[in-house]
Amino acid sequence: MEIKQAQHLVDEWIKTTGIRYFNELTNTAILMEEVGEVARIMARQYGEQSFKKSDTEVNLADEMADVLFVLICLANQTGIDLSEALVKNLEKKSIRDADRHRNNEKLKP
Repeated sequence: MEIKQAQHLVDEWIKTTGIRYFNELTNTAILMEEVGEVARIMARQYGEQSFKKSDTEVNLADEMADVLFVLICLANQTGIDLSEALVKNLEKKSIRDADRHRNNEKLKP
């Protein structure tokens, strides 16, 4: 699925099943909550924290999809074409970081 398609699908879901978008501030708070859930799983699965009994049903892919869903909601609400934004962002990074990572001693094998 392309990003444009995802933005359209989320918009259709919101308008039919979700009734309407939460306001931008509410969605920003929800985005932070969802990112926190991803961070919690990452800290336990790849970091040094251990899973709790209440964590037995965690699903990293589902939590990442929640983050993406809310980010797409915010993009739709604010009129941002995420495909276009990503292309421009990668262009910016390619110019800014052309030699930065290559010259980073910490990244060398």
